[in-house]
Amino acid sequence: MHRRRFLIASAQGTLGATLAPLFCGSRLFGAESPNGRLAIACIGLGGRMHALMAELGNVGERTDIVALCDVDANQIAMGRKAFSQAVTRAKDYQDYRRLLEREKSLDAVIIATPDHWHAAITKAAIEAGKHIYCEKPLTHTVAEARLIENLARQSRVATQTGNQGSASANFRRSMELIQAGVLGTVSAVYMWHPPHGWPCGINRPPGEDPVPAGLDWDFWLGPAPTRPYKRGYYHPVAWRGWYDFGGGSLADFCCHAFSMPVRALHLDYPDRIEISGTPLGKESFPKECRIRFFFPARGSRGPVTIHFDSGGEKPCTVMPPPEVTVGMAETFGQLPTTGCLVVGEKGTISAGLWNDQCFLRMKGEKGFLPAAIHPAAKVVPITLPRAPKGDHMLEWLLACRGEGKTFSPFEIGGHVTEIGAAGLVALRLGRDIAWSGAAMEARSVPQAAALVKAQHRGEWGI
Repeated sequence: MHRRRFLIASAQGTLGATLAPLFCGSRLFGAESPNGRLAIACIGLGGRMHALMAELGNVGERTDIVALCDVDANQIAMGRKAFSQAVTRAKDYQDYRRLLEREKSLDAVIIATPDHWHAAITKAAIEAGKHIYCEKPLTHTVAEARLIENLARQSRVATQTGNQGSASANFRRSMELIQAGVLGTVSAVYMWHPPHGWPCGINRPPGEDPVPAGLDWDFWLGPAPTRPYKRGYYHPVAWRGWYDFGGGSLADFCCHAFSMPVRALHLDYPDRIEISGTPLGKESFPKECRIRFFFPARGSRGPVTIHFDSGGEKPCTVMPPPEVTVGMAETFGQLPTTGCLVVGEKGTISAGLWNDQCFLRMKGEKGFLPAAIHPAAKVVPITLPRAPKGDHMLEWLLACRGEGKTFSPFEIGGHVTEIGAAGLVALRLGRDIAWSGAAMEARSVPQAAALVKAQHRGEWGI
């Protein structure tokens, strides 16, 4: 463990100190607010928003939280208690539409609702001309992701997908090493994740419970199909395991783990997705699964397969084969319970599930070394900008002021989300699919259409 701490500190500290000053600003987005402070609304006051609000207060930028919005008054109350000084002047809203209509001085919104609400709120904010930070995954379905990608591309607002590893110097260094050919030809990427505590491998429970005071359950469901409220199964937190609201560990981590390799290898769409797992065909994510995304050769790049493994029995997990993880136990003291390995003919990068690590092992070497001190990496020049202070939120706030670009705008975050959402289509169908990414369809599987583009309920259509 001492060796592991040293390696991580070396990789993060050395790179961060060396590369952060190379980030250059440019005035490409909207103008700064007249009073010099950015007026921000927080939509969705659960645990992720608490973390984002804390980061917002720590980055040292001039911001004011002017509105809090949640369909559960209890969530707003907890947010006020946790951040009392920062939200003194903030107004409370239940409906994000009223918020966008009434807060005329609003500059930007942060969205951290359950996944099934991301697209509708993001679309409304883009159309209102507000800068947006939205937690991952950017949307709930493939079609929603394509819609938001296109809207963001046509707009002039600063957007950032909440895959925080994108701000790390290690993420960007991994991209540089891969694109410089340090690994040689890359043919496979392996990702793995242990079981979560959300409901999984089950259908909805029978019966219903009284809706807690302060929660508008119908509004919480929003675009999703209606169902009775059941205490402890959906709100808060547990929604992630249910396909109607989230997408288990694949939706939770595709925007983290897929992002760096997808960008470094210029992966567009898989043409085939293969799945296995147990149990399949339920309303919730399986207890364990293996998903394979097959990307065809493109240009000078050969075919690439992304392997995503999830679940199993604690403390074990569904893991890559031992020949893939060679050197990890020797380096980290044990085989990590999460990981992302980019495997090439000459070597392997261990990027971590959040893509915020950069350890390199060349073929024949016993273990990994931080790229900052590995001889094969030292000769590769720095070509990508680094986030100011290595901070994802700060990078977005500066972009809101017109000072530079974000590194994970919705045009990119949406594409990565699309890939993960296509995997969820295969899982929900319980079968392998031939996938046409450009057309957003599973070829010869007409029943997939309802999963690619869900029918939103009532007034919540987009």
